[in-house]
Amino acid sequence: MSPPLKSHPAIPTNSRQKLIADYQRVRNISLEICAPLMVDDYQIQSGVETSPPKWHLAHVTWFFETFLLEAFDPGYQTVNPEYGYLFNSYYQTVGAMHARAKRGLLSRPTVEQVLDYRSEIDNRILDFLDDCDESLWQQAAFRLTLGLHHEQQHQELLFMDIKHNFWNNPLKPRYLQRSQPAIEETGKLDWEQRPGGLITIGTDGIDGFTFDNETPRHQVWLEPHRLSSRLITNSEFLDFMQDGGYMRPELWLSDGWSHIRNNQWIAPLYWENHDDQWLEFTLYGLETLDPSAPVAHISYYEADAYARWAGKRLPSEAELETKMLETPVTGHFSESGVFHPQAGEGQFYGSLWEWTASPYLAYPRFKPLEGSMGEYNGKFMCNQWVLRGGSCVTPENHIRPTYRNFFYPQDRWQFSGIRLADDL
Repeated sequence: MSPPLKSHPAIPTNSRQKLIADYQRVRNISLEICAPLMVDDYQIQSGVETSPPKWHLAHVTWFFETFLLEAFDPGYQTVNPEYGYLFNSYYQTVGAMHARAKRGLLSRPTVEQVLDYRSEIDNRILDFLDDCDESLWQQAAFRLTLGLHHEQQHQELLFMDIKHNFWNNPLKPRYLQRSQPAIEETGKLDWEQRPGGLITIGTDGIDGFTFDNETPRHQVWLEPHRLSSRLITNSEFLDFMQDGGYMRPELWLSDGWSHIRNNQWIAPLYWENHDDQWLEFTLYGLETLDPSAPVAHISYYEADAYARWAGKRLPSEAELETKMLETPVTGHFSESGVFHPQAGEGQFYGSLWEWTASPYLAYPRFKPLEGSMGEYNGKFMCNQWVLRGGSCVTPENHIRPTYRNFFYPQDRWQFSGIRLADDL
C-alpha cells in the first residue's frame, strides 16, 4: 500500500501552510472513507451514473496532476501518460477519455497502483506548494482550493456509489456497523411565513471560495410564501404511497409519469417490501424502515408528485437561499459519522439535499472560469434541477448558503429529500 504523505507542520503559520494542511486533511479523508472496503469492492460499478471507488481515487489525483502540476510546469513529466485517458471525466478541452459506463472494466491499474499514484502526486504537490513562486501563488492557491472542493464532491460520491454498489449485491453487505441511536419521534410539521419583495442572492466570491455557478450576486423578486419547518418523513411518504401516489397520473409531470412506468417505480430507491414490511437499505445494511426518518433518495419527479398530492409545492432556490442566509450552517454532515439522514426541527443544512423547483441555469451576467476550468459547471446548465443544503455525507466546510448542487430529475441515488413550500 502507499506510504504516508510527507511530513509538514501540523499547525499552519500562514496561508500557504494552512493550504498545505488542508490538502493533507482532505486527501486523507478520501482514504478514510475507503478504509472499510475490501480490495474487491474498489472495482465495482453498479450503474452508468456511478463509478468504482478506485476510479474516484485516481480521478481526483489526475485532477491535481493535470490542472496544477502540468499547468504550472511546462516541463512536467506525468507519472503515467495513459492515466489521462483513463481518469479524465468530462474535460473535452484536455483530451479523449475512457467511456464512463466502462470504468468498472478497468482492473488495471490495480488498487495498489492507484494508491501509489496518489502518494506520488501528493508528494509532488507538497513540493510544489513549498517551492511555488509568490508571483504564481494566488493563481496556484485558487486552483488547489478548487481541487480540494472537487475532491470533497467525490467524497460524497464515494458514499453514494458504495451504497449503490452494495445494494446491488444480493448479500446486501454493510459498509459500517450502526452505532448511533434510533431517530426520535418527529415533531409536528409547522410553517414559517416568509415575506416577499426584491431580494439579493448569489455571491461575488470575495469572502472565501465559491464555485463559479454561485456567481454573481443579483436580484430576484419573491412573492410572500411559507416554508415547512422540516423535511418530509418516511411515514408521510408512505401515506402518499398508500393513497395510490405512484398510480395516479394526475400527480405527475408527463416525463415523470413515463419514467416511473417504464422503470416500474413503486417506492423510493433502496426501499424493499419483505412480507408486507418495508425495509430500507442503508450504509449500515438492510434495516426496518424508520417512520420518523426523512424520506431519502427521492427523484425530482417523486418530490414534485408528493408536493402536488399534499396540495403544496417545492420551494424555489431563491426562497431556500434567503432562509439559509439567516440560518447557521449546522446539521448532520459527514463529520458526525452518522451516514443516514436525521430529522431536525428547523434544520436546513445536512441530513438531505433538498430539491427545489428551480432549473439549473446560469445567473444573470454569469461568466464561467477561463480555459478547461470553465467546463466544471457551466456546460451542465441544461435539463437539470437545483438542490440546496447538503446531506449527511457532505463535508460541513464544503457547504454555504449559496451552494448550488444539481442533478437530472430522474436521479435519486444521491442523498436527496423533500421540503415543502406554499403560496400565501
